[in-house]
Amino acid sequence: MCDTVDMDGAMLWFNVEKGYGYIQSEDDERLYVDSSSFLPGHEPKPRCKGLPVTFERQAHDGEPRAVDVAYAGSPPEARRARLRHSRGGSSL
Repeated sequence: MCDTVDMDGAMLWFNVEKGYGYIQSEDDERLYVDSSSFLPGHEPKPRCKGLPVTFERQAHDGEPRAVDVAYAGSPPEARRARLRHSRGGSSL
């Protein structure tokens, strides 16, 4: 049997290369999520940890999953890593 419940939470982490990650629900439940679980326009991005999401909790054979995942508000822009510049001269 499959039932769904609308929920809010935050991304714990998502590995874009492997295509899966986890969401922490507002009830402190950890739910599995994969690339196909995101709504169009809300695809997972690198560095999405902590971003608020809405989703449906789906229990299938007792295994909690997040489906129809969307970022709360508007989808995030891709974040770029900051480059760190070393100070001082080079040593030879």
